[in-house]
Amino acid sequence: MTTAAPTTTAPAVSGGTHERRRRPSPLAHLSSLSWTSLLYIAPAMAFFGVFVLYPIGISVWYSFYAYDGLTVGTPVGWGNYTAVFTDGNLRAALLHSLVLLFFYAALPVCAGLLLAGAMSRIRVYGLTVFRAALFLPQILSSVVVAVAWRNLLAEDGPVNTVLRGIGLGRFATSWLGDFDTALPSIGTIGAWVEYGLCMVLFLSGIVAIDRSTYEAARLDGAGPVREFFAITLHALRPQISIALILTITFALRNFDLIWNTTRGGPGTTTTVPSLYVYQDAFQNRMLGRASALAVVLTVVILVVVAVVQLALREREAPRRRSTLARGTARSADRGTPDRKVHS
Repeated sequence: MTTAAPTTTAPAVSGGTHERRRRPSPLAHLSSLSWTSLLYIAPAMAFFGVFVLYPIGISVWYSFYAYDGLTVGTPVGWGNYTAVFTDGNLRAALLHSLVLLFFYAALPVCAGLLLAGAMSRIRVYGLTVFRAALFLPQILSSVVVAVAWRNLLAEDGPVNTVLRGIGLGRFATSWLGDFDTALPSIGTIGAWVEYGLCMVLFLSGIVAIDRSTYEAARLDGAGPVREFFAITLHALRPQISIALILTITFALRNFDLIWNTTRGGPGTTTTVPSLYVYQDAFQNRMLGRASALAVVLTVVILVVVAVVQLALREREAPRRRSTLARGTARSADRGTPDRKVHS
């Protein structure tokens, strides 16, 4: 008696290859979305459109007109943008903004790194209160900061009183009213405001660093300075990028701090582009030129932010690839446990 061998059904063949499972199309994914969930973000999108997108569009529209806000505007084409780039006072204001970048961005980042590196190694009672006190300038209103520093740096203010009391009266001056010291004084105030934000960002990044990395460095004989530059500074690249974006944006769009301290004076030594936007729009009734300047300033800020983000991406991408490669290699080395086959 013979039994027939079991038969197997071969998979369908199409064109010499097995049929592959079709990938779902993006339209199918969109059709599966619940329209009810989109209603939750509708209020936020409406708010964003009315108070952000619409004003931006109106500003771009006004920038091509000679418009005073009352009468009918006259089309001028690119005339307002030409005036923006050919105005000597505006070029000087842009130069002032570049100077303030050093005070508002470079100094706070360096001070934040120094403070964060020191606090990560110091273990003393009350350090949390000390950190909160250092962060306090960041949460104060710019108007409060401006008024306080205007009184401190006045000719008869506490700063000059202390200088005279310790025998350095020859350095006493009207810090915000002198042509040579007004812009550095504004920059110092901005650095005092921004360093707390940088410090908190860097402290949050240091907490995430693996402690075993520092222990390995100490076993190799590395000191505190070597640990900071070889480990801490390398690991804080994302936080440094965020800090630079925030501080550079603050430096380029800064208005209230300057307006409430010097109003652009003495002369035009502390004028910045945002100050010209305010003066052209609300004092000189030149809304078209003010809109053009605002558009140019917005584009400059976006370009700077994009450059910083691209620089971070170029640095982080190789690190991510190398980390993925190491993880894959470790998984391959571990392999799967051998299974014994019993007959």
